[in-house]
Amino acid sequence: MSTLEFNELLVSYKSPLQFFALKLTADEEEAKDLLQETMLKALTYRDKLLTKSSIKGWLYTIMKNTFINQYRRGSKFNQIMDKMQAQAYVSTGSSNVSIPPDKKINVLNMEEAIEGLSDDYKIPFQRKLEGYKYKEIGDEMGIPIGTVKSRIFLARKQLMSQLPEFNRNV
Repeated sequence: MSTLEFNELLVSYKSPLQFFALKLTADEEEAKDLLQETMLKALTYRDKLLTKSSIKGWLYTIMKNTFINQYRRGSKFNQIMDKMQAQAYVSTGSSNVSIPPDKKINVLNMEEAIEGLSDDYKIPFQRKLEGYKYKEIGDEMGIPIGTVKSRIFLARKQLMSQLPEFNRNV
């Protein structure tokens, strides 16, 4: 299939995909972003399309998987942030939360420690916190998955030694 044929076919599915994206996200702006991401992935990986007749299912699968991955990243990031806040802040039980000065310092210390890591360790560690998979991190950095895992492990180890108040084993 030529590039022109593929592009025309892709554009012909824009409306149904937009409706599907809106159904998944329940938000018009997020649906537009999801549609754009799906179209970009379809263009990027068009050589993976087996036949012209399978494009509809292929596009819907790309959109569904993109939505699921974004949801996972968002929920994992929120879980990590909740954990950090639970460790760092003391709730007064009311809607107005007073943050004790020493707890503020803990969060600042953690952020400083992460920023203090070399890029070889900081980038994979931050990407993992954001919910990216090891393979995605490796692809982005151009390194094998084993190296990604090793660097994240070493970053955690270094952070635990610098931040004993966050270390469960201390």
